[in-house]
Amino acid sequence: MRQVTPLTDGWILRHPDGTGDGLPASVPGCVHTDLLAAGLIPDPFLGRNEAEVAWVGRRDWTYETELTAAPGAHERTDLVFDGLDTVAEVLLDGRPLGRTRNMHRSYRFDVTGLSGRLTVRFASAYTEAEAVRGTVGERPGAYAEPYQYVRKMACSFGWDWGPTLVTAGIWRPVRLERWSTARISRVRPLVTVEDGVGRVELAVDVERSRAGAPLTVEASVGGVRARARIDGTRGTVRLEVPDVRLWWPRGYGEQPLYEVELTLLRGADALDVWRRRTGFRTVELDTSADAHGTGFTLAVNGERLFARGVNWIPDDVFPSRITRDRYRRRLEQAAGAGVDLVRVWGGGIYESEDFYDACDELGLLVWQDFPFACAAYPEEQPLRGEVEAEARENVVRLMPHPSLVLWNGNNENLWGFRDWEWEPSLAGDSWGEGYYLGVLPRVVAELDPTRPYTAGSPWSGSWRHHPNDPAHGTHHSWEVWNRADYADYRLDVPRFVAEFGWQAPPAYATLRRALPGENFAPDSPGVLHHQKADDGNGKLERGLARHFALPEGDFDRWHYLTQLNQARAVAAGIEHWRSHWPVCAGTVVWQLNDCWPVTSWAAIDGDGREKPLYHELRRLYADRLLTVRADGDGLLVAAVNQAAEDWHGTLRLRRMSVGGTVIGEAAPVLAARGRAVAGIGVPAELVPTGPGEFLVADAEGLRALHFPAPDREVPYPRPEFEVALVPDGITVTARTLVRDLLLQADRLDPDARADRGLVTLLPGEEVTIGVRGWKTPDPDTARSALYCVEPTR
Repeated sequence: MRQVTPLTDGWILRHPDGTGDGLPASVPGCVHTDLLAAGLIPDPFLGRNEAEVAWVGRRDWTYETELTAAPGAHERTDLVFDGLDTVAEVLLDGRPLGRTRNMHRSYRFDVTGLSGRLTVRFASAYTEAEAVRGTVGERPGAYAEPYQYVRKMACSFGWDWGPTLVTAGIWRPVRLERWSTARISRVRPLVTVEDGVGRVELAVDVERSRAGAPLTVEASVGGVRARARIDGTRGTVRLEVPDVRLWWPRGYGEQPLYEVELTLLRGADALDVWRRRTGFRTVELDTSADAHGTGFTLAVNGERLFARGVNWIPDDVFPSRITRDRYRRRLEQAAGAGVDLVRVWGGGIYESEDFYDACDELGLLVWQDFPFACAAYPEEQPLRGEVEAEARENVVRLMPHPSLVLWNGNNENLWGFRDWEWEPSLAGDSWGEGYYLGVLPRVVAELDPTRPYTAGSPWSGSWRHHPNDPAHGTHHSWEVWNRADYADYRLDVPRFVAEFGWQAPPAYATLRRALPGENFAPDSPGVLHHQKADDGNGKLERGLARHFALPEGDFDRWHYLTQLNQARAVAAGIEHWRSHWPVCAGTVVWQLNDCWPVTSWAAIDGDGREKPLYHELRRLYADRLLTVRADGDGLLVAAVNQAAEDWHGTLRLRRMSVGGTVIGEAAPVLAARGRAVAGIGVPAELVPTGPGEFLVADAEGLRALHFPAPDREVPYPRPEFEVALVPDGITVTARTLVRDLLLQADRLDPDARADRGLVTLLPGEEVTIGVRGWKTPDPDTARSALYCVEPTR
């Protein structure tokens, strides 16, 4: 049987000249984390230290350890790297074993009978990128850094939410594999289901240490076993499992997973074993034309669904630090917010098995980008061969996961070619189209025909339409954040909104940890350094000024209002687009998470704290949602029902003054079929007529509010409320209208968390806010951490 020995201990890190004793190195890890552990660089996440460590990414580095040849009967020993970041030469006692230039691939070297000093020399990714650029010529990109010239996590080079920390190192596990006769080199699982019968076809490739030995493979799944012969180095074994239980996305059913085991045999002797979990389900992408344009609707097991999505970026700029528990925690947060689809964005990585395992278990659909983002990518060698090799490896690696439902060729590059002045500057040079419309769909069609492929996001399906046409395919809505009011989300109904979002600062405790000793202001040096977007604070301020009086000189108020504005903006989009199902078939918020403490579009900040947007997503992505939208000259309440059961009840409508008076009310019938949207017209006499009035719609504990004027024009009363301690939380009782009350629990204690976000209370109403991690509760401290909308002074 194949024997596996991890190579995690005894590594040292050396400076380029190779002198000195070196530093202890962690493997998996990277140069930055080793230098941090040794106390040789400051934490780049704190203050403005990022700039102090920029030199690390410009240096070459060397990892070394001793490799010992183990005695034994095995005929072959392989040195296997699951990931090298990025440009490296591997040597044993000075003898070259091989070279690498792709972070997204694994590597295997024959070291049978060898021992000695194992050395991995990493060249700076800048050196490689600049050399490739010198060979193939300039290509445009959204950022000045040369990330498009090297097969490496693009956001290592910085982004509009991330620091520039260009890594190097052995970022995924390394091991020795000892084997005899033959080993399993690849298993490509095709998993399908039809009429209740699950089918698993395992295409097996083997590597032999000696030719001619008769080999078979035996596979099992769901109590079914089958055998097949290996002819040469290949074989296929097929299994049929009757009455399989279907895997469903969360909210639509359960997530049963089946163990698949395949054993390579020589006679009765087991030589190697491959094990994975999988699930049985079908997935289709409907991109057919209709009266509204070209659709983009996912269907799982025949069930068409509105995708409640978030965009995922690497959860740490140093990905080797992301543990299985951290993946699970972050994805549980996503599921807890009602999310059912996670898009792995193309400026990051193919995530580890831990990520996809968690998605399988939680019922989170995965949309997987190939790693191309916001740049023109050369199609010449050496990049072209690397692109196809990494695609082939990762498509097969991820195929067992039922959560994976869509392959996507790139992020924004087709759009960039058409709209960002790339086309004239390229003057006919390659820019990636051959990957997105040629290499990648060919690889997916050959290796993984069970899943749909789309060429890019955004993409209208063909060059017959503009790549970002909202009526065709996927759409990225960034004009609103960049130039307009978030009310403009309501001006159109895209077929699928794959990116949109609004910025806000991280939690106060996150800022305080990241910027120790700073006197906070929106434009203080540290706050500005942790704002990477072009004119980010200017856009925050302009977006805020459309709704609120700017809180001059009051950082705490600015912090609350910008977080509130983020939640309001995202709500405006999701409520509108969900109410237009099935024309619009999904929203994917930019973004779920952060890779460091930063002002960004994230719902969960770089320290893992949940912003008000996160709690708002729990409302917006619930199975049932009430929202009010314009309907001609009047108003309409949309009852969005994504549950399977019909929704029957009574809708309570109240026209109220901000002083708390009920001006008029009605109780129409609410009836929404399962997986459908029902519209209930608001009687004309209940439509608010000025800034001092608003509409309240209630049904089964759900509420929608409609204010006809921006907050700065609303004559709010001064908010009055009482605060009382209760077990594990507080209760707030309103004496007036209290708009968008928020407990910033991290101001009570950095470890404290609240179980809800923004809530609006009518006079006489109360809310209980659960709080955990608060060590010394008292009502006065609680009151100091409560914020709400106040009248314009």
